[in-house]
Amino acid sequence: MKLVLEFYDALCSTSEFVVNGVTADYDDFGDKYDHDSENAEEYGCGDMHFDPKPFTEEVLNKYHITENEYDKICNKLEDGLSFGNCGWCI
Repeated sequence: MKLVLEFYDALCSTSEFVVNGVTADYDDFGDKYDHDSENAEEYGCGDMHFDPKPFTEEVLNKYHITENEYDKICNKLEDGLSFGNCGWCI
């Protein structure tokens, strides 16, 4: 698998995400949302996390990856897009 995955320094998003030559979308691999928005500052996040979702054959075929490669991508996305409390957007 050829993976290019870069994260923005101050944004909770990928700056570059390509899997086997296909421009990728983290939404294909999971959901990113604030798990504690009630305790966040206005325009900030209380507990931002990326939560992987189960693979689908459609996603595996789209990116030409195996289940194991899918899990590796999810782990990298979870590491890069989960960081708890943040106020960069304030």
